Amino acid sequence: MVSVGSGLTMPDIGMGTASYPPADAATVKSAVVEAIGAGYHHFDMAFIYRSEQPLGEAIAEAINIGPIKSRDELFITSKLCTFAEQDLLIPAIKTSLENLRLEYLDLYLIHWPLKFIKDPSAMEECQLLSLTKAIGVSNFSTKKLDEILSFAKIPPAVNQVSIRNPCYSSPAHGHKNATKRRRIYNNVIGLIKVEMNPLRQQKVMKEFCKAKGIHVSAHFPLGS
Repeated sequence: MVSVGSGLTMPDIGMGTASYPPADAATVKSAVVEAIGAGYHHFDMAFIYRSEQPLGEAIAEAINIGPIKSRDELFITSKLCTFAEQDLLIPAIKTSLENLRLEYLDLYLIHWPLKFIKDPSAMEECQLLSLTKAIGVSNFSTKKLDEILSFAKIPPAVNQVSIRNPCYSSPAHGHKNATKRRRIYNNVIGLIKVEMNPLRQQKVMKEFCKAKGIHVSAHFPLGS
């Protein structure tokens, strides 16, 4: 368990629910039920992943058949669609909670800094209204973190960044579509992700987050 501020602890290892192409709802639900049975208690999703509803169904089934006794045994993270307007933030998290059949999230993240939210009050209100226990960001550089900290009343508890095998980020031998895959990655994903790996260690960002009490969390930690 790791501390993510205000007395909240987060399991070290979690299960992500993003996939490409997207998995069907039945597959996601089955995978999550199996994961809970295997001991996973931390699940990460986003509205854009289309995994909220099947995950909510999986939680209900897991409680019903017995691996867990209540939702409180789990740590649930979801993410705000970055294109949401300021006045749609509260409705957005409420939609996620409705999809999940839950009363609260443990962590709610701004997915990408594509459309940077200048006024974080709506994200903060999500926490103040107990719709989530903590708020944070994903794929934020040191510059973006410093900017949001300059006016945030509730600082982000987490910065979730991409951790990949460096071979993923370059054309790999034996992968006939590697060059095309890399070009798409450079043109789209590479512009919005903060990527960390042995060749790009992000030491400045990590030290900045450590000094500010922001936990650096990984997605793609197995280099998938």
